[in-house]
Amino acid sequence: MSVDKEASFFIKNAMDAGEMGLIGEQFDPSVVGRIREEEFESRSGSDNVEGASGDDQEANEDGPPRKKKYHRHTPHQIQELESFFKECPHPDEKQRSELSRRLGLESKQIKFWFQNRRTQMKTQMERHENIILRQEHDKLRAENEMLKDAMKNPTCNNCGGPAVPGSVSNYELQQLRIENARLKDELGRICILANKFLGRPLTSSAGPISPQGVNSSLELGVGRNGFGGVANIPGSMMQTSLEFVEGPVMSLTMPHDRNMLIDLALTAMDELIKMAEADSPLWIKSLDGGRDVFNQEEYMRTFSPCIGMKPNGFVTEASREMGMVIINSSALVETMMDANRWAEMFPCMIARSATTDVLLSPSVTGTKNGALQVMVAEFQVLSPLVPVRQAKFLRFCKQHIEGVWAVVDVSIDTNREGLSADPFQTYRRLPSGFVVQDVPNNYSKVTWIEHAEYDESIVHHLCRPLLSSGMGFGAPKWVATLQRQCECLAVLMSSTMTVQDQSGISPIGRKSMLKLAQRMTYNFCSGVCASSVRKWDKLCVGNVGEDVRVLTRKNVNDPGEPPGVVLCAATTVWLPMTRQRLFDFMRDERMRSEWDILSNGGPLQEMVHIAKGQAPGNCVSLLRAGAMNANDSGMLILQETWNDSSGSLVVYAPVDVPSMSMVMNGGDSTCVALLPSGFAILPDGYFGHGGLINSNGTMVKTEGSSNESGGCLLTVGFQILVNSLPTAKLTVESVETVNNLISCTIQKIKAAVLET
Repeated sequence: MSVDKEASFFIKNAMDAGEMGLIGEQFDPSVVGRIREEEFESRSGSDNVEGASGDDQEANEDGPPRKKKYHRHTPHQIQELESFFKECPHPDEKQRSELSRRLGLESKQIKFWFQNRRTQMKTQMERHENIILRQEHDKLRAENEMLKDAMKNPTCNNCGGPAVPGSVSNYELQQLRIENARLKDELGRICILANKFLGRPLTSSAGPISPQGVNSSLELGVGRNGFGGVANIPGSMMQTSLEFVEGPVMSLTMPHDRNMLIDLALTAMDELIKMAEADSPLWIKSLDGGRDVFNQEEYMRTFSPCIGMKPNGFVTEASREMGMVIINSSALVETMMDANRWAEMFPCMIARSATTDVLLSPSVTGTKNGALQVMVAEFQVLSPLVPVRQAKFLRFCKQHIEGVWAVVDVSIDTNREGLSADPFQTYRRLPSGFVVQDVPNNYSKVTWIEHAEYDESIVHHLCRPLLSSGMGFGAPKWVATLQRQCECLAVLMSSTMTVQDQSGISPIGRKSMLKLAQRMTYNFCSGVCASSVRKWDKLCVGNVGEDVRVLTRKNVNDPGEPPGVVLCAATTVWLPMTRQRLFDFMRDERMRSEWDILSNGGPLQEMVHIAKGQAPGNCVSLLRAGAMNANDSGMLILQETWNDSSGSLVVYAPVDVPSMSMVMNGGDSTCVALLPSGFAILPDGYFGHGGLINSNGTMVKTEGSSNESGGCLLTVGFQILVNSLPTAKLTVESVETVNNLISCTIQKIKAAVLET
């Protein structure tokens, strides 16, 4: 049999035996007979065909070919070859010649031995890897089967019994959407880090999770601490999502992504400027000639959607407001482009904010002209019936002429090519912002535009007119808050103090007291709105009304709060009285005993008054309650109140005398434990124009409407320490006590105001 025929016969048998891994590109045909004779078992290349060359393969012309002779290497030769193979698996011609001379073998035999030895090692490694992969495959398949069984038969982590799946509420679904956005941004940040190390784009192929999949994998009906239907409210989008930290969050791995965002910012700026023009046809006057009403039809004719078409089920929210503020244009722009200062300027509207990426730096050093950055924020209305709006958006700043600036925001969670859309998105920020122009006496004229689209179905019906009117998230709210805050800064920075502030407090003590009041108000807003500032657990108890939201959390090491289990309950109701009338009643110390159990049944005495504006109701006060007995020195109550055209606020918290004395002497206020409670008074959506601006941006005249709304929305929020041990379990009695406290307080306020 010729060498080619033997090779063909060997390859066929090797394929049948699954040993094709032994056939290399340069496999020596002279070893075919040996491998077949040894049943395809390699012996470290110890056998070799004697006379492997064609000259040595002599054939007898008169008879069949002579059987080939085989040469088996000696143990010494094998040992030397193996030792050299460990040092150098690929010897060159000079090394092979040296080995052949030293071992008494031909150079060709040395060459073929090393080829066969490398092929053998490769085969062994592949077999080992196949075994490992097969084991991993079996392990993953077993885990998959186990997870399938667990999903079919869910069990309770507490009792071990079968779990009863519950329905996902709109609020919980909103929180899941926020968590999903956070995870997407986390993945984007990982992609950017991978890009830096790998030097090439790395993108995620993860697809969106269907809403049906969310419901099927949750066990929201499982109780905890004896309650039914407990669900965790995720900690931060943006503590987590969007994590509110400095650094890149988006995955802009392709060059056109950056260019696309720059084009989007320029388009949004052009749209904002046109919408801010005084004689723009995009706005028409309301029926009473007071407010600007958005002209949706004209807008559709003028602009093409810059961030895609409006999602199904969304409604439009658009408003414009003009006003004079005590701040120059450059200072206002600096504040808006700094995430922390922006949140401090609008403390009751912005729960959290952060700049996550800078796409363009200012064109001129020392200014913000041309700055383009990516930001994340949580917007809130002081009501538990309005979900927090979380957004990721571009913020672009541009100076048009001397003393005229514009700042525009636009969402980047869009469905344009190159940018991934969030399937759970409930809020889109269309080009919104302001144009500010300097006027004499360090004032500025601000024209504010707010334009958004949102899912109205997740908002309680009681608060929908509030949002439609623009007094929830709209331009009137932003301008009113900006005017009040700028006036507050001007008063606090003035060198002269009003007569009411002459209370013997040093400037450093005054500053420390204002910081404490600022933290008190901030914590009150976070509890009422359930933003991601703190991690709350939502409780669903049968005896608590569906409009009352009860949250709980445990404080272990925060010195700004007492340690233990904290319970927060909040609700919003409509009352048949004007905002101003209700606010005047709430801040009247003489009427405090009508509704506040901390007053000990008598009037309160104002010990300290720090004005925060020209209006008498905008201030921080320190009140003293009457003593219960001769040995009681009385309780101090820190209170902050403010009132503007967009709403009113009354927040208070009891403090002990030693802590307050330390603060008034200029001590550190961060270690003073506070649990704030209070009230937010909001418009009901029916204003002096005698009508309602509906969700489509048009005016609706209502029958019997007058020039002044006869009602308002009252948000009541209490934070109470129910147990000083963080490990203690919450009881149903504690929840019902707080719920009864809210109900009784509302009834007392309603009865007392209507009687006066």
